Amino acid sequence: MNLVYAGPDGHVYDHPDYIALGRSGELVTELLDEELIPLPEGATLVSLPDTRPIGLNAETGAMEIVPGEVNAVGALLPQGFTRLLLPGYAKADKTKVLPLFGYTAVVWKDGGFYVAAEASDDPERWNPRNCDPDELEVKVQGLLAQYPENRLYQHLSNCALGYECLTASNTFLNRWEGAVPVSFSCNAGCYGCISEQPDDSGFPAPQTRMNFKPTVQEVVQVMLEHLKTPQSIISFGQGCEGEPSTQAKIIIEAMREVRSKTDIGYININTNAGLTDHIRGIVDAGLDLMRVSTISALDDHYNAYYKPRGYTLKHVEKSLRYAADQGVVTSINYLIFPGVTDREEEMEAMIDFVRRTDLKLIQLRNLNIDPESYLQLIPPAKGERYGMKQMLDIFREELPGVVLGSYSHIPDELADKRKKYLQHG
Repeated sequence: MNLVYAGPDGHVYDHPDYIALGRSGELVTELLDEELIPLPEGATLVSLPDTRPIGLNAETGAMEIVPGEVNAVGALLPQGFTRLLLPGYAKADKTKVLPLFGYTAVVWKDGGFYVAAEASDDPERWNPRNCDPDELEVKVQGLLAQYPENRLYQHLSNCALGYECLTASNTFLNRWEGAVPVSFSCNAGCYGCISEQPDDSGFPAPQTRMNFKPTVQEVVQVMLEHLKTPQSIISFGQGCEGEPSTQAKIIIEAMREVRSKTDIGYININTNAGLTDHIRGIVDAGLDLMRVSTISALDDHYNAYYKPRGYTLKHVEKSLRYAADQGVVTSINYLIFPGVTDREEEMEAMIDFVRRTDLKLIQLRNLNIDPESYLQLIPPAKGERYGMKQMLDIFREELPGVVLGSYSHIPDELADKRKKYLQHG
């Protein structure tokens, strides 16, 4: 199980003199065979700037920082895979922060790359190779020509072609889950926000937030174009916007107009669910699916990361409970991090939260963040750390009616997953 590193030339090599290690939070730890899977299709190997890899000296068994001008290497996993460990590394310059990605431990083993991860969903739907760039270009130009005044299509065209956002691309390809962003404002100040960062954050936001308020008609046009098959999902709340429920009036009017013209497909909102009154209005207008972003069910951890403005976790819980009571299929977008999410107190709180809110799906998302910055931000561990693999097993055992996945699913898909899940234990 050789350590993997990046040389000064930027190329990736394995080091036969060192055994690879991973990290759980701030702790460097051994990698177990049962934690490793072959590098998935669509994964990317990246150098971690201003770091040095840590490995076990194969001759002495001592844990060492690998000498020389080398950087640690991590894997960026595609949708459908859950990270179990971070790469084993130390920062060469502690003042530098890593770009906002979800770095996963990677090793060289049996003639190939392996990563510390677990398959949590079918990766095929979100595999980038299923998005043909030539076809996408044609579809983008077609809808831009059809709706030349619609600023949403203009905005989404950059997301699809510039940022290669698959949800935006789906909007033009008219398949699966498509995007309809509506908000440039937010009621949270997330530390790891990918579309807006304060000037003193130390790392730039990797994409640009939308800067206009769409009209109801612009929203309706995008929704009606996408909702043409029974499996289609159109989603408010994207990485390029703030909190969608801050524009509840637009959403509610658009939903009512769309549902007066078609009952095909599913309307979803990706939200922090802090504005409970707004969420109730959106639910009552005919919402089908709701995914709520969270990083913890503990107030101190949640508040440290999200920095909520005018709401608390109790508001989030009330929103989820109301939506579930009205028949909305609810899930959480659970931002997970090895060495934190698997803490005893975190697990206990989240299991209770899931039970109280009657969630149907936990969407496991690898948190994209600089590890040191995140660990300094949140409260220290209070109880035992179980490891991510054991944490997932405990969730499956304690929450048998809840599906663990990686992205939004329509009710029929969830029912099939739940059935298979219960059959196989």
